[in-house]
Amino acid sequence: MEPVKTADATSRASRLRRDLVVGELPYLAILVVTLAGVAYAAMTDTPMRVFWELVAVFNCAAAIFAGWHYARDKKARWRLVWTQLLHWAAFIAVMSVIFLPSVQAIEDADTTSFLMMLLLALGTFVAGVHTMSWRLALNGVVIALFVPAMAWLDQSALLLSILGIVLVVVAAFVVIRVRSR
Repeated sequence: MEPVKTADATSRASRLRRDLVVGELPYLAILVVTLAGVAYAAMTDTPMRVFWELVAVFNCAAAIFAGWHYARDKKARWRLVWTQLLHWAAFIAVMSVIFLPSVQAIEDADTTSFLMMLLLALGTFVAGVHTMSWRLALNGVVIALFVPAMAWLDQSALLLSILGIVLVVVAAFVVIRVRSR
């Protein structure tokens, strides 16, 4: 009888871990997709309008997902869906303004990426507040913190490259020393 209880407890723990991972995936995906977009835009020097609009649509879906369990009845769920659709439509409209040719004439791809991150940070934070999801609001804060971090990395690329080369040389030296003994 004892192994059955252990197997049952292991199964329950496994289910809890899986549920936790699945529950956190939308929030992690928002961060990964946002960072990937900024990295790709920086490497290719292209503004990527459609990509950022799709990220906003994904954030809208994540906000609805996050707020769904707080909306207890059909009326509250419809309100959640409509407020989030209007919320993210407004952000997509502002994104469209940033991608107008007259605006693109005065900014480069890096600036556009940083503006998109700031808009997504603000939109995600406010969506988290409206859906009562601290995880979504925290994602907005983290995305906002990515902006100065990415700017610093962009300005410090040479320093980081040199540091990386030094680390590789030191690691190679250590490996050679260890193998020679």
